[in-house]
Amino acid sequence: MITYHTIAKIGSIPEGEGRAFHVEGLMIAVFLKEGQYTAINDFCPHQGAPLSTGYVDEQGAVTCPWHAWRFCIKEGTWLDNPKSKLQVPVYPVRIEGDEIQVGLELEKQE
Repeated sequence: MITYHTIAKIGSIPEGEGRAFHVEGLMIAVFLKEGQYTAINDFCPHQGAPLSTGYVDEQGAVTCPWHAWRFCIKEGTWLDNPKSKLQVPVYPVRIEGDEIQVGLELEKQE
């Protein structure tokens, strides 16, 4: 089951940029590209750089600010090595009124 968390208001993330938000113990990078919000884990798996501060290119890739690794902001895939299965977690995003919400999967209770 997915639970959605309000993280920001529409207009608080500039077009073509990302911002980081702390949600339930996670740092999540939310990007606005061509009017669409996407969310991935904020930490680059290489050495933990904040992806939210990276450059977002025209193709929807964010470049890590420390060592220039590139990740898809929609799918979280590592774009520098297409054969690799390395990727960052991706989170669903929805808009409710003027709020941007990010969804997190709840762990099953036994």
